[in-house]
Amino acid sequence: MAYRDNGDLCLVYALTGALAGIALPAPAAAAFADGLWRHTCFEVFIAADRDAPGYREFNFSPSGEWAVYDFLAYRERDPAFVIAAPPTIETIRHDDRLELQATLPAALLPASVSPGPRLVGLCAVLESADGSMSYRALHHAADRPDFHHRGSFTLELSDPRHHQEQP
Repeated sequence: MAYRDNGDLCLVYALTGALAGIALPAPAAAAFADGLWRHTCFEVFIAADRDAPGYREFNFSPSGEWAVYDFLAYRERDPAFVIAAPPTIETIRHDDRLELQATLPAALLPASVSPGPRLVGLCAVLESADGSMSYRALHHAADRPDFHHRGSFTLELSDPRHHQEQP
């Protein structure tokens, strides 16, 4: 995960091993699609400020489809949210490795009002070939997987818009 010079955020997910055991969605048009979490997809949750309850959820399917949701508080969607610019997704499949690169335009990232870091939760939903589901995250803060749980946002990411050059 890294920022580009223009402020876009680039994430790279890699799935390795016996991919035949994972149900991978068929390629589709790069477009918004709801419910991607019902099948294999990669996700990131970003809270702009440590003390504010809002956050943004991004879903990326190996199919090329994507989803973005803005939340005012825990699982409370913002009905007025408008997607400023779509993310881009590139998926590369090998026999034993799937790599998905998602680029989030700077305009799509939640704007922080304080100089502190953004809080990030990295996650994956994996659907097995037999239809069973697995929920992976850097940290599960609750007894059951809940990617929306703020305690699961364990990665800190500085907002480059708050960096100023030192004399």
